[in-house]
Amino acid sequence: MSNLSTNVRSRLSIMMFLQYAFNGIWVPPLVSCLGKAGYSGVEIGWMYATFALGGLFAPFLVGMIVDRFFSGQKVLGVLNLLAAGFLWFASQNVVNDAGEKQPMILFWLFLAHYLCYVPTWPLTNSIALYQMDNPGKQFPSIRVMGTFGWIAVSTISLFSDKITPVLGMEGNIEFTNIPMQLGCAIGIVAGLLSFFMPKTPPKVTDQKITFGDILGVKALALFKDRNFLVFTISTLLIMFPALFYWLFCNMFLNEIGMKYVQFKQSIGQMAEVIFLVLMPLFFARFGVKPMLVIGMFAWMARFLCFGFGNADNLTFMLYLGLALHGVCYDFFFVTGQLYTDKKAPKEIQAQAQGLISMITFGFGWFFGALLVGKIVDHYSIKAIVEGTEKVVNHSWQSIWMFPIGMIVFITAFFLIFFNDKTVVGRDEEA
Repeated sequence: MSNLSTNVRSRLSIMMFLQYAFNGIWVPPLVSCLGKAGYSGVEIGWMYATFALGGLFAPFLVGMIVDRFFSGQKVLGVLNLLAAGFLWFASQNVVNDAGEKQPMILFWLFLAHYLCYVPTWPLTNSIALYQMDNPGKQFPSIRVMGTFGWIAVSTISLFSDKITPVLGMEGNIEFTNIPMQLGCAIGIVAGLLSFFMPKTPPKVTDQKITFGDILGVKALALFKDRNFLVFTISTLLIMFPALFYWLFCNMFLNEIGMKYVQFKQSIGQMAEVIFLVLMPLFFARFGVKPMLVIGMFAWMARFLCFGFGNADNLTFMLYLGLALHGVCYDFFFVTGQLYTDKKAPKEIQAQAQGLISMITFGFGWFFGALLVGKIVDHYSIKAIVEGTEKVVNHSWQSIWMFPIGMIVFITAFFLIFFNDKTVVGRDEEA
């Protein structure tokens, strides 16, 4: 098969679009919804930490069960429908009938959602790749539809003033549970359509998969290389400042008075698409170390923009901070994935990627979410509202100084101890 048929390409594109729209419509504004309901920063951190816990278990589900026993598209359908169901119950349990928060109930519902949802990301990749004979050329144009899906659903915030009155509410839709309910609807559609995706039968192999293979134990040998160990530590540590953005950016922009925040946050995804296209040009000019350092400086520049920008005469700094996502994510995380692929022997490349993902988006995300929540709580501003003490704002400039300080330390550590000359993204002999 030299080319994907129009039919298969269309179905795979729809699959990617819906899979990322599913989470893209409610995850960014969730922090504002929970903050409005009275959840503390630590409690919000625990809610977002469920994503990391789901990520820790995803390799077991996809690697040990799906690949060997069930057709990928059928499992995708079941997982999406279950994830949508748990998300619906979560949307109904942000507060109880008395308007009181329910952190424990909500935590377990989000955890159940992510245990079902997170495995769908590698699963959609597997379904798409199974249909391709030239993934290097065919996959990017399919995968980017997921980013477009995330961007498309973000436009919901542009119509906030029209949606909430229809539903008997008032104010910004980002402070309500409506995005979660819309995510549930998208998840149901994605689940039902999954059963009509191209067939992806389980892999038939006589080779037994071991518990160590799932955990990536063989990939631990890579840590004997000091440069790879330094890279892994840096990648783990960068998650801590990164989570200030991923968890609390929506709350920050809403509190300082920016309008249509969820849509404007998608500027980051738009920039990500652009820089993914341009990355081969940068690889041709720079090595791994310069690319990773540029990514670190981009993170630092983003938080400086957030710390000193405002929604009045310095709005351009906020937009710049959002647009820097393309450099922050692509130059650091995508470069890191390619570097890992280059350093690992072919027989353990998949294990190496899984191990790095588990360390960063698993352990790094989990502990980072809890730390960031504590810091945000420390700088909360409270006032008496209708006889009850509530958080009404935060000292955001003080908050943004923390990730800046973290990145200064991480960058210095990386510059001193990482001296790898490995080349990625171009012919080493050139």
